[in-house]
Amino acid sequence: MARTRKPAVTSLFKSIAGETPGAFSEGVWIDVVRKMDEVYADLIRYESDLESKNQALENAHNFISGVLSSMFDVLIACDAQGRIQQANRALNELTGIPEDELHGRPLHEVFVPGNRELVQSLMTRARLEVVKDYELILAGREGPMPLAVNCSRRHDRRNRFAGIVLIGRPVGELRRAYDALNDAHMELKRTQQQLIHSEKLATVGRLVAGVAHELNNPISFVYSNVHTLKKYGDRIRRYLDATQRLEGHPELAALRRELRLDRALEDLEPLIAGTLEGAERVRDIVNDLRRFTGSRRGPAVPVALRATLDSAIHWVTQNAARSLDVQVQVDPALQALGHEGPLHQVMVNLIQNALDAMEKTPHPQLSISAERIGAQVLLRFADNGPGISAENLSRIFDPFFTTKPVGKGTGLGLSISDAIVRDHGGGIAAENAPQGGAVFVMTLPAAEGT
Repeated sequence: MARTRKPAVTSLFKSIAGETPGAFSEGVWIDVVRKMDEVYADLIRYESDLESKNQALENAHNFISGVLSSMFDVLIACDAQGRIQQANRALNELTGIPEDELHGRPLHEVFVPGNRELVQSLMTRARLEVVKDYELILAGREGPMPLAVNCSRRHDRRNRFAGIVLIGRPVGELRRAYDALNDAHMELKRTQQQLIHSEKLATVGRLVAGVAHELNNPISFVYSNVHTLKKYGDRIRRYLDATQRLEGHPELAALRRELRLDRALEDLEPLIAGTLEGAERVRDIVNDLRRFTGSRRGPAVPVALRATLDSAIHWVTQNAARSLDVQVQVDPALQALGHEGPLHQVMVNLIQNALDAMEKTPHPQLSISAERIGAQVLLRFADNGPGISAENLSRIFDPFFTTKPVGKGTGLGLSISDAIVRDHGGGIAAENAPQGGAVFVMTLPAAEGT
């Protein structure tokens, strides 16, 4: 355009100068033309600068738009009255509201209705200070979404308050991550406690194994000596009977009456029998302790539950301080797969615990029933005691937890019983019966053909 217009302008001025001679000199017209050229060159330069600045402005605008669009955080710019002037794509995607519908909308409308007062308070505080970590609930298209909001004021060219800029970060994922971390931490603590309890149980097991081993020697010695004493007693009886039949000195008969040997011989047999029974019971206890502390050997075999229960009931009730009414409804043919010794220990534990729990019950009763359901056998121990308190119901199987006074319980009985039953592929559960009393349900794998 400049190249086509410049000759025309020059020729125009020259023609004017030629038509009006003497009005302007040629030098004046040349100066005018030169000035016009300079002005035109400045216009061209200004136009070029303007185009460069427009391009730079457009690039800056595209860059800022790209940054705002790629932000995961919500960005909202509001005017002094709290109306939305601009928002980024994150807000559009989270709320499902198109961008053109957000412009001019009050800020509190993009949050849940209960946050209106909080948004007004945020606007008030933002006039005075920078607000950090302010929590609001966004009305998301998939449901309420908590935002951690930071807010600051913005100014116009005269440094007057022009509105606020709000940046909100969704904390739903952060909260879920924190909850998962907290769950992992709690699981780690539980695992640590279980390891500590397992170590304690291992220590107790080694201690019991050592005690059983040490008791086994003197019990074997007593058991052997009592058998020998019984043989000696039989020999002495035979000798004295023989001397009684033979005619002897009167002094021998008088000495026998004085020493009351006949009475001693009558008492000798029940004394020896009682001692043998006590030694056998101690021997059985030692064997049970050794079986309990040792590793389980051999495959599981069918165990007659009724016979094992009868033995466990006899163990508990024969030396109990008070009578216990036990009602057993178990089919003698019902069998479970397992090992009789450990299962006997579990049954003794459950029966003994029921008896201890009914210490203040006027007429303690224990009902034991069993049934087969599919491939499992369920044994139910129900007493008429006070039941289990709610705060203890979830802890009764924890190692070393007990409600008994010091010296009357170690807190290991139910924990060991639970471990034994789980080792058999079953489990133990505890609950309170609707009519009162505690109920323990033991589940075991059923033997085939039961």
